[in-house]
Amino acid sequence: QVQLVESGGGLVQAGGSLRLSCAASGVTVNSYNMGWFRQAPGKEREFVAGVTWSGDSTYYADSMKGRFTISRDNAKNTVYLQMNSLKPEDTAVYYCAAREGTTAWSIISRADRYYYWGQGTQVTVSS
Repeated sequence: QVQLVESGGGLVQAGGSLRLSCAASGVTVNSYNMGWFRQAPGKEREFVAGVTWSGDSTYYADSMKGRFTISRDNAKNTVYLQMNSLKPEDTAVYYCAAREGTTAWSIISRADRYYYWGQGTQVTVSS
């Protein structure tokens, strides 16, 4: 049984930082492409960042480049999202997801191409 459990969300002031964690079981993070997505109220789920199963490539949405960093710890079977310089518009529920197969950006960046999802963690950035 696959489980992805996110943690680390919370309330932070604009300009602050948070680190989200995604603890995986039933899958190994170095065998799956792992992604972070977010969904704000009334909006569609959007891609934030992804890392390929090999670890060779990381991808970011344009608005997150330079502020967010995705990483993983194979020994802990955990993926992280370090978020710096947070803005109020980063407020959303953040989800971790996993999929096998192609490492192409066009696939990794699509929420509908992921097989497994966590329950999400709320991030709220106050102005």
